[in-house]
Amino acid sequence: MSARSENTIWVDAGMEQVWNVTNDVARWPDLFSEYASVEVLARTANTVRFRLTMHPDENGTEWSWVSERTADPATRTVRSRRVETGPFEYMRIFWEYRTENGGVRMIWKQEFRMRPDAPVTDEQMLERINTNTPIQMKLIKDKLEAR
Repeated sequence: MSARSENTIWVDAGMEQVWNVTNDVARWPDLFSEYASVEVLARTANTVRFRLTMHPDENGTEWSWVSERTADPATRTVRSRRVETGPFEYMRIFWEYRTENGGVRMIWKQEFRMRPDAPVTDEQMLERINTNTPIQMKLIKDKLEAR
């Protein structure tokens, strides 16, 4: 069975701005507080493969992995997956953007399963995701609305 999360936030900004800024993967370290660096490995029309590296955790470990994202500007959705899964059996993420009340509703859905030998269980990772994702979404909202 998979673990699933869904987090949402409304941003008082236009769709083009929200879409362009949040899908500019190369600039994610400026947008998210958790990422130390991004290395774009390959790019085709609407797909980007990249390596994300997080800031060191409380034990000094720098977590890093390769992901691939495909954006669909027509439907304002993004599908991504971890290519290097690390402690996950798999990790899939779906982002949706909806025009709402003069702004944009961002919806992030994640589906994953941890490996049996992972340092955390599905439930523990789900709690981490559901704690951190709203923090990251609020940072993004604040940055977009300040522009």
